[in-house]
Amino acid sequence: MTKPILVTGGTGDLGREVVRRLRAGDLPVRIMSRRPRPSDEPGEWARCDLRTGTGLAEAIADVSVIIHCASTLGRGDEQVTRNLAEAARRAGSPHLVYISIVGIDVIRFFYYKEKLASEKVIEESGLPWTVLRATQFHDLVTRASAAQRRLPVTFMPSGFRFQPVSTGDVADRLVALASGEPSGRVPDMGGPEVRTARDLAEAYQRSVGRRKPIVSLWLPGKASRAFRAGGNLTPENATGVGTFEDFLTSRS
Repeated sequence: MTKPILVTGGTGDLGREVVRRLRAGDLPVRIMSRRPRPSDEPGEWARCDLRTGTGLAEAIADVSVIIHCASTLGRGDEQVTRNLAEAARRAGSPHLVYISIVGIDVIRFFYYKEKLASEKVIEESGLPWTVLRATQFHDLVTRASAAQRRLPVTFMPSGFRFQPVSTGDVADRLVALASGEPSGRVPDMGGPEVRTARDLAEAYQRSVGRRKPIVSLWLPGKASRAFRAGGNLTPENATGVGTFEDFLTSRS
């Protein structure tokens, strides 16, 4: 492979892991980011705003594969993905590899709706494509507890279970998919363990030497019911190997 692989969101949690693995495999990489190129960045850099399309044509010029890790984390992913797909089609139709989320078709949550719509954009784009859905990352689960560090108690959703997965494990899978043929929707990917929200909060507190009450909070609504029903889980695809404790240890 001589043409570069473009990683959108290449400076984010997942994007950095993808870039690291591509470089470890001596694969040519181009990082897309809204930020200016850092002075110590050794490889190709494309400054681009996917919302407006500024810099997009230059970013995708002459790439073989696009690994789409960028996200607005809000109401904007569908349009961002559409902008990317349309530009990619004009640029020669590279293989588009997209990271999505397990359960977006059963959990009625605004961000998940955007991810599901983004999948449809990719499927109907006319591009060669691959979509991988993964469960929540360890980082996201940790932030839910860390954000409450100043409170006298930690609130966690009652009845919720998670199957957190390592960003490194997901990055390994994305790089493997990007190195192969377009595969459409591939099997979901989840972490090695299904854990309750309370259990994960307790593990986080142990890792930071903190002890305070954990209060289970009952959340109403269709999305919460879907979480309690396990719509965010994929135990039959527990292919990630890094545990939550492994992640916590790596942070200490």
